[in-house]
Amino acid sequence: MDPLELLRQAAAGRAAAGLSRRLTARGPDHDGLVDLASNDYLGLCGDERLAAGASEAIRKWGTGSTGSRLVTGTTTLHAELESQLAEFTDAPAALVFSSGYLANLTVITALAAGLGTPGGAGPLKGRGGVLVVSDAGNHASLIDACRLARTQGGAGVRVAVTPHRDAGAVRRALASREEGAAIVVSDAVFSVDGALAPAGELHAAAREHGALLVLDEAHAFGVIGPGGRGVAAAAQIAAEPDVIRTVTLSKAAAGQGGAVLAAPEVITALVDTGRGFIFDTGLAPPSVGAALAALQVIVTEPGLGARALANTARLAGLAAGLGLRAKPTGAAVLAIVIGEAGQAVRAQQICAGHGVRAGCFRPPSVPAGQACLRLTGRADMTEGDFAVAARALAAVREHSVG
Repeated sequence: MDPLELLRQAAAGRAAAGLSRRLTARGPDHDGLVDLASNDYLGLCGDERLAAGASEAIRKWGTGSTGSRLVTGTTTLHAELESQLAEFTDAPAALVFSSGYLANLTVITALAAGLGTPGGAGPLKGRGGVLVVSDAGNHASLIDACRLARTQGGAGVRVAVTPHRDAGAVRRALASREEGAAIVVSDAVFSVDGALAPAGELHAAAREHGALLVLDEAHAFGVIGPGGRGVAAAAQIAAEPDVIRTVTLSKAAAGQGGAVLAAPEVITALVDTGRGFIFDTGLAPPSVGAALAALQVIVTEPGLGARALANTARLAGLAAGLGLRAKPTGAAVLAIVIGEAGQAVRAQQICAGHGVRAGCFRPPSVPAGQACLRLTGRADMTEGDFAVAARALAAVREHSVG
């Protein structure tokens, strides 16, 4: 059969199941809609301070980094961002990547490769292999990282998927392992429903069994914890040498890029062996300049994250008051469970028709039957925004969606 016909049939099957997707170009003002769909948690995407930081970087450094980080793609601007990120987050060191997705891929694969040789200390001394313990609700980038680590490591790398936010299951997986090394991997804030990982319990389990803990702080950085320093900071484990954090600069920091926050030994391993670092072009200077400006705003306005959380809680109250299935949230993320994928798409369309741009999460992002609207409560929401949101959610309820 014609391979393109196979693709057409697959696309038709996805469309019938309500799982087809399409790109929709928006204008700079979100086409007049109230933006409750983006990850611009602090409302900094249009901030003139970030634009000025990007513009200054363009004037000084040009539009691109010109090469990989190990060739010409590391500028003094990159070094400044890494230094300031480490200082702000109480991390031993930082390494900047071109995206948070790539940071996750690189840190998991490089650690799995680096730890997978025999000779570890403790009761498993001399045994090779690495166990990667991954939360069932982890982001696709972490899932892909685990799969890639297993593919590259062969029989030497085993991945155990534990139930969502279940520290006891993580502890049991670590206790029963035969591998010499282990890595525990979890989102800090789960991107669909805003649930927080039990970071303190995960760290205790990891330390008890000689494992490293990797926390993806993508949806926590700038929002959760003291001054927006993240879930690890809130759990008072940020400075621990066996804790590795990844962050993105494309959400609360309203730009582009990602970073790994970790002990110098981990950073050295990534620079020496991390394929996603070695072979990728460095983050463009305008993005670095914007990130530095965003970080300065986060430092000088530490209440922005709390405001985003309060606005999300207010949205949750609106939804619950209308009888919608709003999941409790500890972050700037609110999931309103609709059910089937087609119904969720319809709810998204109703929101747009009433002035709100809402996210719509369907399988494989969520389990079947759990398709949802995903809303974010930005720090810069106005009373007018809440009024429009209330009308849109009422219309969703009126049409018996959710």
